[in-house]
Amino acid sequence: MKYRIISILALAALAAVSCTGKQAQQETEQRVELVETTALKVSDITRELDFSTTLEGWQTVNIAPSLTGKIEHIYVEVGTNVSAGTMLVRMDQNQYTTTKLTYTNLGVEMQRMESLRESGAVSQQVYDQTKLSYEQTKESLDFLEKNTYVRAPFAGVISAKNYEDGELFAGQPILVLTQIYTLKALVAIPEGYYPQVKKGMKVDLSSDIYPGETFPATVDIVYPTVDPASHTFQARLRIPNSGLKLRPGMYVKTRMSMGMARAMVVPYQAVLKMTGSNDRYVFVDDGGVAKRIFVKLGQRFDENIEVISDELAEGDRLVTVGQAKLVDGSKLNVTKEN
Repeated sequence: MKYRIISILALAALAAVSCTGKQAQQETEQRVELVETTALKVSDITRELDFSTTLEGWQTVNIAPSLTGKIEHIYVEVGTNVSAGTMLVRMDQNQYTTTKLTYTNLGVEMQRMESLRESGAVSQQVYDQTKLSYEQTKESLDFLEKNTYVRAPFAGVISAKNYEDGELFAGQPILVLTQIYTLKALVAIPEGYYPQVKKGMKVDLSSDIYPGETFPATVDIVYPTVDPASHTFQARLRIPNSGLKLRPGMYVKTRMSMGMARAMVVPYQAVLKMTGSNDRYVFVDDGGVAKRIFVKLGQRFDENIEVISDELAEGDRLVTVGQAKLVDGSKLNVTKEN
């Protein structure tokens, strides 16, 4: 008997919930919402792509000789601007000096061998061995000179210094040289624009550090592959920076003009966001009933925004006032049509 009573109570509760749900649905269907609508129009817009990115030096190189040993002198500090060929570091000179003396002596010996060879007083084998030793010593001397007196490979600024005079160099680079008179940046662009993005295209940069100011850039490289995860491809920007206002590591916004396009642009407030997700949707008047249509957002134009959906067409009546009260299937009383 006890179990029968529990079952009867459960069925009664279920019936009550079902009735309540049906009643709510009936009330929704019977309620008429007052709204205003606007006819959707397809307009010509200037297609512009906006991205954010971080600036990098056009070139960055670690100043690290191929020889370990004592650092005799570092000629620069962090922040020093240098030209190509500027002396940066002098390493211990003992090995270079010894090799230079050997090379000088071999030069004298080589001259003597040339004279003996002409008179036939020396064999070809001895001459060839002397010449080989002379040439090998010349290569060693060039290598030692390059790695004893270390010079800047390009113009730039010293962005890091890891040693002081007299310390033993091993592993970590002595200096880091960054070229900042020209900068670069990578942007990820949706794959749909791949045919339109070309090398040499103009790009405008802006930074919150310089309000109202734009900096010119150009597309330098369009990478040939598309990321299958994000469905984007990368483009590298080349940014002249003769005024040195921009610096590597700065966060900037880029704007790329893609020409004219046809698009549906609606008031921004007409687009609603699904609670708990990033899905966006609008309502249209479908014969006096609210129909919810999910959309993707495109370019923003002040108080308006581009919407993208295969379910929308020019002439559809978009609900622009009262849409926040609607659910899918609500009956509509259109008080104003724009």
